[in-house]
Formats: sequence, C-alpha cells, structure tokens
Amino acid sequence: MDDEKDTLHDSPLATRDLDFEQARLAYSIIESLLEHTRIVSDLVAVMAQALDDDTQRALTQTPNWAAYLESRRTLERTRADVEKFAEVMKELE
Repeated sequence: MDDEKDTLHDSPLATRDLDFEQARLAYSIIESLLEHTRIVSDLVAVMAQALDDDTQRALTQTPNWAAYLESRRTLERTRADVEKFAEVMKELE
C-alpha cells in the first residue's frame, strides 16, 4: 500500500497538479494581502486628511511613518513580480 502511494505521489502529473494547487493557493493569498493593503492604504490616507497640519507633520516624522512609506515602496517594486506570477497562473490554467 505504501509503495502504491509513493508511486502515485511521484508521478509527474501528480507532482504538477500538487504544484499547481500550491501555486493557486499562493496566488489567492497574495491577492487577498494586496487587496487588504490597498484598503489599509486608503484608510491611512483618509485618516491623514482628518488630522490638523501640526499633527500631520508630527506623524510624518515618526519611525512608524517612515516604515509605512518604505513598505509601500517595497510593495510597488513587488508589483511586477506579482504580475509575472499572475501571468504564469493564467498559462497553467
């Protein structure tokens, strides 16, 4: 029984299907995280508009704000990789 299971698991089709399922899951996770990030960014923008000028200036001088901006820049650089991944997923389907 174990031999049968190993043979099935090692077949190229089973491996490809497993990889495809993992890739679909990864794509779904990435898509959800990107959507959440977009929503959070919109929320931060709305909240920043509600602050007075002095509070806004104070906020933008914090390490938290600098980390937020760096994270957004990193995400923008990652966008091309995500788009490539999406194209690969479309080809696999």
